[in-house]
Amino acid sequence: MDETDPTESIHPDSILIVDFGSQVTQLIARRVREAGVYSEIAPFSLAEEAFHRMKPKGIILSGSPASVPDDGSPRAPQILFDSGLPILGICYGQQVMSHQLGGEVRPGHETGPEDGYRGGEFGRAFLTVTKDCALFDGLWAEGERHQVWMSHGDKVTQFAPGFEIVATSDGAPFAVIADEARRYYGTQFHPEVVHTPDGGKLLANFVHKVCGLAGDWTMAAYRETKIREIREQVGDGKVICGLSGGVDSSVAAILIHEAIGEQLTCVFVDHGLLRLNEREQVETMFRDHYNIPLVVVDAEERFMAGLAGQTDPEKKRKFIGGEFINVFEEEAQKIGGADFLAQGTLYPDVIESVSFTGGPSVTIKSHHNVGGLPERMNMQLVEPLRELFKDEVRELGRELGLPDMFVGRHPFPGPGLAIRIPGEVTKERCDILRKADAIYLDEIRKAGLYDAIWQAFAVLLPVKTVGVMGDHRTYDSVCGLRAVTSTDGMTADVYPFDASFLTGCATRIVNEVQGVNRVVYDYTSKPPGTIEWE
Repeated sequence: MDETDPTESIHPDSILIVDFGSQVTQLIARRVREAGVYSEIAPFSLAEEAFHRMKPKGIILSGSPASVPDDGSPRAPQILFDSGLPILGICYGQQVMSHQLGGEVRPGHETGPEDGYRGGEFGRAFLTVTKDCALFDGLWAEGERHQVWMSHGDKVTQFAPGFEIVATSDGAPFAVIADEARRYYGTQFHPEVVHTPDGGKLLANFVHKVCGLAGDWTMAAYRETKIREIREQVGDGKVICGLSGGVDSSVAAILIHEAIGEQLTCVFVDHGLLRLNEREQVETMFRDHYNIPLVVVDAEERFMAGLAGQTDPEKKRKFIGGEFINVFEEEAQKIGGADFLAQGTLYPDVIESVSFTGGPSVTIKSHHNVGGLPERMNMQLVEPLRELFKDEVRELGRELGLPDMFVGRHPFPGPGLAIRIPGEVTKERCDILRKADAIYLDEIRKAGLYDAIWQAFAVLLPVKTVGVMGDHRTYDSVCGLRAVTSTDGMTADVYPFDASFLTGCATRIVNEVQGVNRVVYDYTSKPPGTIEWE
């Protein structure tokens, strides 16, 4: 969560994760939530505010690309150490905790065999448990060796008073340290990554056995909490919800409707950038199955006019986000005014839109209004999914009784096909891409692969090639296909289709979609960040 959140979350048992800039911090949050305990990430610069707001029962300090000995490197707020709460420091978190509590951290290049080191450790390593502690309870025993994942160069050359070594590795004599009296623990390895096989269990030990939390955070409990929060926030006000037809906005709309009923009006904007038959599917579900008030706005002409001649991807996203707001304002006036605008913002949107370490991450999710609405709009945001990862939203959707066809849908971005058409967006190019995308997804469903893939989509590249179809020469566009696996959308790995599947897809697209004469497949995996093309 960030400081722009209009409401305080009500989670009596929670873990605060202080982020120092690690690219895998979100995995810590996921592992804690998998243990049935609610967690939030706060950048170190906002950690004190988050501490007062959340009133957590435990604290985890993340890794970082920074170096503790460097001037200006991140520090944890002192209030965390004064709180008396259990603290787990991971990699940089262990080092900064050791430094702030009176220990010594030295750069890796300044240490050697005389300090007990043989250099930094990066990648797979094995540690030996030298003493039992609460963190290892029921999992690791003294004398055992276990695989972990290291990624560090700096060294803790002297640990703080009260700490003792409970596990070592060849490259890190202080692989795990513990101060059982204060319930402080530090791991030089990363328990949150899959390359540490028992890492999730170690984190579960921390939240259950060290912090004493029951692990009873469920989607049923989240549903009840959010319904109460929505009612308290909205009161007798009116809410309009920007409905895209995707999982996020659909779950948000149904949850809000359950909370406030007819005070909600959903607005579906047909901007001409939708998938094939998207509009019809949304109207059928929300009007026929849920009887939720729904306004459908035919805005294709105004969106296409605004996109005409525009090729810069960021300007396209900004325009689409701004025009959405204009439409919502107009529709709010038509129903006599609205006090709130609801949208399906997720936790990854929040994480990627907050500059945790002063970097440019605020541009990543620029099509979301994560930081708030324009001042001219006399509305507040209602974002009931703001604390959830994508797979948790799907779980909440099932809890709310959404049909599988919507709960299991691949994510579709707010800007729609516009960010799948590099270069200028026109109605003709959208129509070509709509057909190609529909064929691609149809082939995936026929092959029984849809649920195994997190997201699949076609892209219309701004490239034309010469081809021959029968006795005719063609000069048409290249269509790119992408499919990835993911859990939460923060990272993604390419889906390994076999050649016969891709050949079949390419053949259908070239034969059935006028305007495409060549198909390519994207084999690129993605690190944290957006997995779209633009």
